[in-house]
Amino acid sequence: MNGSVKAACLKRLSRIEGQVRGLSRMVDEDRYCIDIVTQLSAVRAALRRVEQEILRDHVSHCLKEAMRSNDLDDQTHKIDELMDVLARSNA
Repeated sequence: MNGSVKAACLKRLSRIEGQVRGLSRMVDEDRYCIDIVTQLSAVRAALRRVEQEILRDHVSHCLKEAMRSNDLDDQTHKIDELMDVLARSNA
């Protein structure tokens, strides 16, 4: 993974970790349900952004390298991996 992408993702994941701890406190404190659901939505959106960044990095490095190679098996494997993960994320 690209160093700057890695650093940005780790920073975002750290923030998300804090949001999740905050959600636990909200539930423990019996906060208003809609406030909790709103925060859950924010966490999901933040995770999607991290996922997109990592996928973008994967395509620009790993997949691009496979496509440049003459290794048809590796190319097929990388494409299948990407298609599987995209199918799971859209399910």
